[in-house]
Amino acid sequence: MDTAQWLAQVSEPIVDPDRPICDPHHHLWDHPTSRYLLDELLEDTTSGHNIVSTVFVECSSMYRADGPANMAPVGETEFVNGVSAITASGRYGDFRACAGIVSYANLCLGAAVGEVLDAHMAASSRFRGIRHAAGWDASPDIRNSHTNPPPHLYLDPTFRQGFAELGKRGLSFDAWLYHPQIAELTDLARAFPDTTIIFDHFGGPLGVGPYAGRRDELFPAWQKDVADLARCKNVVAKLGGIVMPINGFNWHKRDLPASSDEIVASTGPYHRHTIEVFGADRCMFESNFPVDRASCSYAVLWNAFKKMVTDVSSSEKSHLFHDTAARAYRLN
Repeated sequence: MDTAQWLAQVSEPIVDPDRPICDPHHHLWDHPTSRYLLDELLEDTTSGHNIVSTVFVECSSMYRADGPANMAPVGETEFVNGVSAITASGRYGDFRACAGIVSYANLCLGAAVGEVLDAHMAASSRFRGIRHAAGWDASPDIRNSHTNPPPHLYLDPTFRQGFAELGKRGLSFDAWLYHPQIAELTDLARAFPDTTIIFDHFGGPLGVGPYAGRRDELFPAWQKDVADLARCKNVVAKLGGIVMPINGFNWHKRDLPASSDEIVASTGPYHRHTIEVFGADRCMFESNFPVDRASCSYAVLWNAFKKMVTDVSSSEKSHLFHDTAARAYRLN
């Protein structure tokens, strides 16, 4: 059974189908064993929910094969800008894919990264910022981030010299890390209070390797770290990216994918706490597709998000599903 057939086993009525949604976190790639390009994105975004726009987040796709190595990631912006132009033509109605683009630049270049950022900006008016992932753990059972970061990346002085170049250009920063590193992100946010930082995937609560079976034990420390981070007013939080295999819920190992009710029951405490400490106007739901596709379908995932917040006001829902993302990523 392929992934599409497996996911199709759980089909649900769409909750609140007319609500406008900006999905602020998805990827595009074409790997030998995995393809997720515009056709696959459209299949998901037209599966029942009212997805009006999206934001692409870097995943090392279509880097330049020629030229200086530090400029190679600009190829990803060029590639995604082309995908965005397809939907900007109106060919698919009012839907706008990749209305914002978050790419990669190596901030460990220090101040020299400025020319890379300028090249991204020149490549697309949709470019909004970068993500330089810091996910690192001492355990050999934890796969570190795809950019192969060293430990304590966000505390590194040269990295911070590069980070300073973002603020000079009005660019934002997406932070991807693991939960033991959240305090390091808080330190970074305090050092650069005028730069918008987007906190991805709840800070990566790990549930595999040495963290397996310890969710209840680890949750209070995660709560405290997230509450401390929320005091930095330049940080906004993405709510999602928590049904990956590394989170340890193990839905990807089952005969049936997760239902929306199961996702709410298992991940609801993370969502509720983050909304409580950040406020709805600094939170945005995200799909993290196709990575989270390992556990559930796109339609089921957005049903879960909507069920998470049935008791909040209409204004708060507007922030959570659209407005926070549009503001954080400066979308027209």
